[in-house]
Amino acid sequence: MTEQSGSRPDGSGLLDVQVREAEEALARLGASDPELAATLARVLGVVASEAARTTRFARALAKALTPSDAQPASRPAERPRRHRRAAGVIDPFAVFADAGETGLRSSLSELGLEQLRDIVSEHGMDHDRLALKWKDPGRVIDRIVERVESRTAKGSAFRGRPEQPAPRHDEAAGPAAGDSST
Repeated sequence: MTEQSGSRPDGSGLLDVQVREAEEALARLGASDPELAATLARVLGVVASEAARTTRFARALAKALTPSDAQPASRPAERPRRHRRAAGVIDPFAVFADAGETGLRSSLSELGLEQLRDIVSEHGMDHDRLALKWKDPGRVIDRIVERVESRTAKGSAFRGRPEQPAPRHDEAAGPAAGDSST
């Protein structure tokens, strides 16, 4: 970079020097590839005009042209998550579907308190944030059974009753036309 009259250029002087250097570089490029030099000059002119007109564009352009290691983080770093629990050793919903409440209680009673807490955590059964603090395994088992039964029954009002088979299509229409039983 050239300096003006032996002294350091101020802000506008520095800009003048940089503009002159860009002009000289475009002139040198124009000697070997005039079409590319003209295109580049038009692009730079449009970008500079838009940046002068729109401060939002100028900021976005400055951000895009700043090296990524010099850019500040756009949002604070996320704090590390707390210790996550291990996955539950059994799927309480599958056990409940196979063996019912009694089978589920039996399977859960064979597990330790931490294993029960893993199940509660894995399946989001601690809605009030108390169950993972309980020290009584029986209480945690009650929570698991209650939540499994509740979630399994959810939506049952919209399901057909299994003990009543759905009517066949020909029976749903009512008595047949040739039926004289009335």
